[in-house]
Amino acid sequence: MKAVIDGNVIAEAPKEDLIKIEGNWYFPPASVKSEFLVESKTPYTCPWKGACQYFSVKNGDAVLQDRAWSYPHPYETAFARTDGKDFSNYVAFWKEVQITE
Repeated sequence: MKAVIDGNVIAEAPKEDLIKIEGNWYFPPASVKSEFLVESKTPYTCPWKGACQYFSVKNGDAVLQDRAWSYPHPYETAFARTDGKDFSNYVAFWKEVQITE
């Protein structure tokens, strides 16, 4: 599967390596091209996943605010909702970033 913005592949991994949570595909950290991401200071804590790290996505000269996110240290109890899969530092994308198979 791929995360793509304007023809640029910013993450790519086999589908079996991704984790789907609440309708969003989370890519393994090693599959994400970090040069497309900029850490955001937007705060958010999910009641069941824990503290979130947002990222803005670089798209040419544009920087799209908070279009990706990750959970660096999810709550231990969150893994029960993902069939025991550890999604620490996995990255999900939103809006302009298209997820394709």
